[in-house]
Amino acid sequence: MGTADRHRLIGELLRTREEATVDELVQATGASGATVRRDLEILAANGVLKRIHGGARSLLARGDNPGYGQRELEDREAKVRIASAVDQLIKDREHVWLDSGSTATEIARRLSTRGLTVMPMSLHGVEALTGNKGGHAPELILPGGRLTPGEQSFRGPMTEANVRSLRFDTAVVTPCALNLKDGLLAHDLEDAAVKRAGLESATRVVVAASKSKWNANALALVAAMDTVAVIVTDQEPSPEDLARLNKLSVEVVIA
Repeated sequence: MGTADRHRLIGELLRTREEATVDELVQATGASGATVRRDLEILAANGVLKRIHGGARSLLARGDNPGYGQRELEDREAKVRIASAVDQLIKDREHVWLDSGSTATEIARRLSTRGLTVMPMSLHGVEALTGNKGGHAPELILPGGRLTPGEQSFRGPMTEANVRSLRFDTAVVTPCALNLKDGLLAHDLEDAAVKRAGLESATRVVVAASKSKWNANALALVAAMDTVAVIVTDQEPSPEDLARLNKLSVEVVIA
């Protein structure tokens, strides 16, 4: 089992069991005790778990929104495919608003060699967009505002005002959840407000959402589904959902 797979498995176990010993994780992963302890130190540094004597404890209450470090481990392959598909939808020299979150960070990595102007909504996105050491790199516009711990995303009235003062060709939105009844959703009220500012400032809205986000719920409404031009996902929606999206003139791209 590779490192990424071990980290993903450890995170998933702690979300369901809340606490596990090193011996239990050794049995679950097939790795040595030394390797598991090293994994736990890395995951603790990334905010996925808390190290305790002889093992680890989840930092989440059951049902909580997973933190950024945990979400980086989830649906990894799907996010890579979705990012590649989003990259193909964006033309050179576009002005792009890019949401925060782990899927958006993967998209930022794909855009890091493109001749674009991008406003990323997190420092994770900034780092990914500037990670290319050779060739072309996007021009970045940073929104300012308050940085959230862990997520490292820009929030608050200053962020919203700066986003709304610009006009983008494409807004790439990564909702926390979506369903065809309510639309695009977010767990956090300030995050929802920033997402709303981004999509309302763009000519075209591209939504990037893995299958785990479909038909899920979250606290705050971002926008109705009829504001969306394209949804990029990793699994074809149900025939009923596809029919409803077709009526709304929403294109669906399966990555």
